[in-house]
Amino acid sequence: MTRPSRISRARIVEQLKLAARKGDRSALTLATDQMKTLAYSPRYWDSYLELLANPLARLVDLLVIKQGDKIAHQKGWTRRKRERSPAKAPARKAKGGARARRRRPAAPSEQGSLFPDLPS
Repeated sequence: MTRPSRISRARIVEQLKLAARKGDRSALTLATDQMKTLAYSPRYWDSYLELLANPLARLVDLLVIKQGDKIAHQKGWTRRKRERSPAKAPARKAKGGARARRRRPAAPSEQGSLFPDLPS
C-alpha cells in the first residue's frame, strides 16, 4: 500500500505557475485540492498562511477557497474596523421635473492634460 505524498508549498506554487503559464486545468485542480487540504485543517494553518505569501496562491484563495480571512479571524489577526465618514446632507431634487440637466464637459483649455510631461 502506498502512502499519499506530502503536500509541499513549493510544489503547489509550481503547479499554480504551470496553470497560469499554459492554462493547464489539471495542474490548477491539483494545486487547488492541495491548498484546500492545507486550508481546511487547523493542523496546517501556519503552512497555509506561509503559502499565501505567493500572489498566485492568494488569488486562488480569494477566488476559490476563501479561507485566509477566516483563519486570520480565528487566530485573532483581524484588522481594526474603519471609522465611518460623517453622513452627507440629503440630495436636493432637480428643478424642472423628472428630467435632470446634464453638465457640459469642460473645454479642452480648462481641462488638465493626462500627460503633463509631453509638450502640447
